[in-house]
Amino acid sequence: MPRSDFAAGFGFTASGPRFCSSWLCLLRHSARGRSASINLVTTKSRAPSSTEAVDDYLKAILELSGPAEQRVSSNAIAGHLEIRAASVTGMLQRLANQRPSFIKYEKHYGVRLTVRGRRRALEILRHHRLLERFLHDVLDFSWDEVHDEAERLEHYISERLEDRIAAKLGDPGVDPHGHVIPDKNGAVTVREEVALSKWPCSVPAVIGSVSDRNATALREMKRLGLTPGAGLMVQPGRRNASLLVSIGGKPPFRVSHELASEILVLAESPAVLG
Repeated sequence: MPRSDFAAGFGFTASGPRFCSSWLCLLRHSARGRSASINLVTTKSRAPSSTEAVDDYLKAILELSGPAEQRVSSNAIAGHLEIRAASVTGMLQRLANQRPSFIKYEKHYGVRLTVRGRRRALEILRHHRLLERFLHDVLDFSWDEVHDEAERLEHYISERLEDRIAAKLGDPGVDPHGHVIPDKNGAVTVREEVALSKWPCSVPAVIGSVSDRNATALREMKRLGLTPGAGLMVQPGRRNASLLVSIGGKPPFRVSHELASEILVLAESPAVLG
């Protein structure tokens, strides 16, 4: 569907707003064009602590802690959010002192999410990945564009719009980069993925997911055919600078360790990739 058909995709008239570079602006405009009783951009009251910045911290902790919900260091969060470690420490201390709290924090020992914090982080993660899928599949954004757009919108969409997007897409299991989308209740399928850079030679694998944080890397993966669901094999040979990778019957090609570390593979294709 062309981007200009966004409004029609949700039942809005063709005379609706022109394409807007700010999706938040467009969503608000669309919402005003409907009945005042329908809010596509959330207006529900939120706890004072539940701001965009707090949401970003909670989502970062969730992603960095992994399935084992390990403690996450301030430095890891700082690197993930590209901010100073001192700023992270200050924010974590403020969040830890709030009641009820989103996090459990001990200086020098790292941070974990509370049940409340994990619930909120999963909600934001679901928004983000559904938005990426919608932008990619319905609005024809390339997969290297959708992350930044979803980052802007994830805090604001209402639960009603979330449900409409999910229904429009047929309740997808993964986003365009292969990351599992949490379900409505916050459940997430855990997959045993390994970085391609660590995968053994001559063992067939399938790409499960790729990092969405570097647009240049995503464009290179696309060019090489290194996308979720693609079957591959690492060929024997020297691996000190790069890997020799083959996809199907195509000639093998070199992949840098840096790029390979951004690609996660599995021994066989899970149903969720379908």
